Amino acid sequence: MGTHPLTHIRRQTAADICMICGFFAQELLTFIVYFSQVQPQTRIRTDVRILQTVGFSVQYEYCPETFLPVTMNEAVLSTHAQQLLQIPAAVYLKNGANQRMHPHDSKMSQRMRPHDSIGKCMKLIWKYMREHLRRISVGMSIKLLGTLGELSLPYILEHIIDRVVPLGQIRLVVYWGILMIIMSVLTRFFNVTANRMAVAVSKDSIFKLRHDLFEKTANLSGSRFDTFGLPSLTSRMTSDSYNVQNFMTRMQTMGVRGPIMLIGGLILTLAMDVRLAMIMVVTVPILMAGVMAVSIKGTPLYDKVQQALDDVVRIMRENITGIRVVKALSREQYEIRRYAEANEEFTKKDIHASAIMAIPGPFMQLCLNVGLTIVIIVGARLVNAGVTRPGVILAFLTYFNLILMAVMGLNRIFIMYSKAAASADRIALVLADEPDMPVMPLKETEGHTETGSKIVFDHVSFTYDRQGRYTLAPASADAKADDFAGGKREKCLEDISFTVEKGGTLGIIGATGSGKTSIISLLMRFYDADEGRILIDGRDVRSYEKDDLHKKFGVVFQNDTIFADTLENNIDFGRGLGEEAIQKAIQAAGARNFIEEKEGGLQHKAEIKGANLSGGQRQRLLIARAIAADPEILILDDASSALDYRTDANVRKAIAREYPDVTMIMIAQRISSVRGLDHIIVMEDGRMAAYGTHEELMKSCAEYREIAVSQMGDLG
Repeated sequence: MGTHPLTHIRRQTAADICMICGFFAQELLTFIVYFSQVQPQTRIRTDVRILQTVGFSVQYEYCPETFLPVTMNEAVLSTHAQQLLQIPAAVYLKNGANQRMHPHDSKMSQRMRPHDSIGKCMKLIWKYMREHLRRISVGMSIKLLGTLGELSLPYILEHIIDRVVPLGQIRLVVYWGILMIIMSVLTRFFNVTANRMAVAVSKDSIFKLRHDLFEKTANLSGSRFDTFGLPSLTSRMTSDSYNVQNFMTRMQTMGVRGPIMLIGGLILTLAMDVRLAMIMVVTVPILMAGVMAVSIKGTPLYDKVQQALDDVVRIMRENITGIRVVKALSREQYEIRRYAEANEEFTKKDIHASAIMAIPGPFMQLCLNVGLTIVIIVGARLVNAGVTRPGVILAFLTYFNLILMAVMGLNRIFIMYSKAAASADRIALVLADEPDMPVMPLKETEGHTETGSKIVFDHVSFTYDRQGRYTLAPASADAKADDFAGGKREKCLEDISFTVEKGGTLGIIGATGSGKTSIISLLMRFYDADEGRILIDGRDVRSYEKDDLHKKFGVVFQNDTIFADTLENNIDFGRGLGEEAIQKAIQAAGARNFIEEKEGGLQHKAEIKGANLSGGQRQRLLIARAIAADPEILILDDASSALDYRTDANVRKAIAREYPDVTMIMIAQRISSVRGLDHIIVMEDGRMAAYGTHEELMKSCAEYREIAVSQMGDLG
């Protein structure tokens, strides 16, 4: 007695339901396991990204409302920042530091950051890729051929199974099999070639982008450099540009392969069997909608990740460059805790962003595998009913896998795009930054004044935090409401007036933070004065082209840099100076003896920041660099602090003898370094407390006389 047909159908339906539930359970388990592994993977990636972005040191964090440089030490606020802000440290800590706000999270960030990051990202990428349009077109064409070849393989397989095999002719089966092998080899060749071309185009494009970003960074004014901050600029140069490069590569490869595989697979499956193809037609839009929704959510999260990375890089650089100070004061544990807090904050944001962007992966696996199960069930019934052929089912399964890979590839593109959009936005912000100190025509700077003097400061006043200087957008009507402390800031320099004749000398002395270095920054036009004029050769410094102005100077700054290069290259500094000029400079700087004692002499390799040189040797090498090009104006900013009195005196005498026409400004802490100069300025709280010769100041200036008395031997 046979089984009733309905009983068989019920059993088959129950089995189908069990199979579907099993796939759901498997995919749910995959989803849970995946997310349980996100955190350690992200932490590992976090450490790798941090190690990739080690560079120079920066001394200040920025106030979230004013972009002013202030320390993030939770115990104290730097003296310099307090003078600028004119607020107690506790006020800043209450309003900013304890909240650990980033400048880009403030209200000012809303003004300076565009809403259309998508357009900015693609515009930036297209700007640098369009130069390689021919190579991109060739590469994409090759990728198109490879993708079409990949799509043809399941169709050929279906043809062999359903049409060639039933004929019973082995020869035809071998021929079609050889055709599949040839198509597979060609497909691999086309894909590999296209991928290599895509990598080459991305490498060349990002090389140009990094070059432009570096050039833009090197030409930022002092105020704009302060606005962006050194850690942020370095992160934009490294990790941000790396994210953009990855997206450029992926866009040329999977950006071509994914859509063609997706659309082509759907078209071919529709041509084979409309009923089975409808399963994919329904599934794919659901997947794409999920990917798009998650990508929109993830883009701003990666922006916050990059901002948190800036803080981690800043603290790491501070500790690497200041490791001796940290060890000397036994503050290792404190710095470890400070780094751990920033790293933990970065890790949390990275984990959150990665977790959000990881959602489409398991979701797509779930949907597509469920769809695959339905295809098998429905297809088996259709084959059993004689409606379709077995080869079609096999082809469908292959196309389903191809479509799965295509959608997964598109998902990876969207993940990369989320990172690239945030990174491109940050890079574009620097590249689009307009110069805040344009060269002004002579007629707008009162023309050329025949003063006969080399340098003239005419009632100059200056404030570092002048309104609009630290913003990345034009000041708005409510700018005053955005002031951190409110009220007028104290001027860093006020009513500075002096004259230095050609070939003359000027000494500047005063307490730390009195404005000595600020005078040099204005003279070299790193910043523009708020009031008054600064003239060189009777011409306003604002009317000089930047390079023409800076070529007039030879400068030794405080804590200046020795590069990891030969001593000769450190002196020449790429200026193409002759051997005679270099030898003359090292002789005048008193550096000949120690250079000749080094192995290789001028070809001796200095370590980074001159770590293998003593403090006095570094300063003499820096002085030689400054005077080697025979500058019109020589500036020595505390350049002899590591020299003994005799060496200091000998260097000054040698410079005066070998370079008699140079106009020199010397900033010093020792009376002995400036007492022989033509004039001396005593600075106090941004003002000129006194001006005159050594003898005049000893009689008329109590502050100068007090410094001289405290240094004992400088009384004469």
